[in-house]
Amino acid sequence: MADVLVIGGNGFLGSHIVDALAARGHRITAFDMYSGEVHWDAPGVAVFDGNFLNTGDLRQAVRGHDVVLHMLSTTDPATAENDPTLDIRTNILGSVELFEICAQEGVEHLYFASSGGTIYGDREQGRFHEDDPTLPVSPYGIGKLAIENYMRFFERKHALASTSLRIANPYGTRQNPHKRQGIIPIFLRNALHGEPLTVMGDGTMYRDYIYVNDLASIVAAVVTQGATGHTYNLGSGQATSVNEIVDSIRRVTGLDPRVEHRPTPPTYVHGSVLDTTRITEEFGPFTLTPLDQGIDKTWQEIRAHGS
Repeated sequence: MADVLVIGGNGFLGSHIVDALAARGHRITAFDMYSGEVHWDAPGVAVFDGNFLNTGDLRQAVRGHDVVLHMLSTTDPATAENDPTLDIRTNILGSVELFEICAQEGVEHLYFASSGGTIYGDREQGRFHEDDPTLPVSPYGIGKLAIENYMRFFERKHALASTSLRIANPYGTRQNPHKRQGIIPIFLRNALHGEPLTVMGDGTMYRDYIYVNDLASIVAAVVTQGATGHTYNLGSGQATSVNEIVDSIRRVTGLDPRVEHRPTPPTYVHGSVLDTTRITEEFGPFTLTPLDQGIDKTWQEIRAHGS
């Protein structure tokens, strides 16, 4: 088993991936900025309280690890759109500095959490394979693609083996419902407090939603077996519209929240579903949680916390 460093290990995705990797016997260090609370359940995880934008912290954390998972983002789609330079100054610059450190410290394999939902852009086909053109229309997707391209540079120049994990739209427990990213926890929180659900457009906009524990299991399988390819789509491979999300929330919660429609921002992609054939054939098959069941688990946590 490998010595694995998870950058962003205390976050929504990172903490679930820490649990999944630890369950497979890997030795884990979780790098993040901590407020005294850890979000994973696995015992024996080493904690590194550090700042992603501090290269000294990164170098100290990377040293001695075989595998590095870069699961941290300093922006979300909304903050990147409001200030594209912030994404450049933090996400892109910080990632390039991390890659340079990984190359210098002899990391065997680097994995990066890219965005399957934004990186392919907005085209009629709506279903995307890893070999399709990448034409992102949002600063968030543009930044993810830039980081992927820098990974190719470091692989070519410094022989740093790397893999981009183009992740669809994960949802589930430990996801912060107070952030502006993650329609399912946001809608569940609004439903809990009797607030309206804000739907962009007519609700036919669709995405590829995957329950976070399923995603973590897939990532753990890839890391354990070792990726041979540079790029993999990670998702459910199924299209779910916003209207279907609302219907599921009504079934799960027994509530009938009011829906408010707003104009769709011009940088929003109408539809995106990932072709997951490559990841399934190389590392699967995988068991996926049905939408109502995943939303129910998320609802139980949000209701318990009164978020």
